[in-house]
Amino acid sequence: MSESATPLADADRVDVRRFCGYPAFGAEPGGFTGWRFFQAYGLLEFRMNNLTASEVAVVQNYLTTLRQLESGVPASAANLDTERAAVWTHNANEVNDRTMLFDDWRRRLCNFLGVPFGPGFSTGTIRVVV
Repeated sequence: MSESATPLADADRVDVRRFCGYPAFGAEPGGFTGWRFFQAYGLLEFRMNNLTASEVAVVQNYLTTLRQLESGVPASAANLDTERAAVWTHNANEVNDRTMLFDDWRRRLCNFLGVPFGPGFSTGTIRVVV
């Protein structure tokens, strides 16, 4: 017996899009062109609209972790002006380490949902679009 679909809250859907690297959905469709009709974006929307209750719980766990990791990146900026204080020594790679961990969890969310990374997901490589 399969579980019935359980919708994600609107704020959770916004964060899923954001963390997976997809743009804002917007309030109204603006015709049959543009970002709303890319196949990968449609797949993400389909997945979010058809999650089971168990899958929603997993996504919400990802979102909890991602929100904490995301807030840690700018918070680490408070230590950028101090290299050493008494016995404490600043990790010079802290911002990069936190960003890499955050991006790793973003990839995990994309993989769980079975969607490719969106255009807003930086992979550290340069893309040339012709």
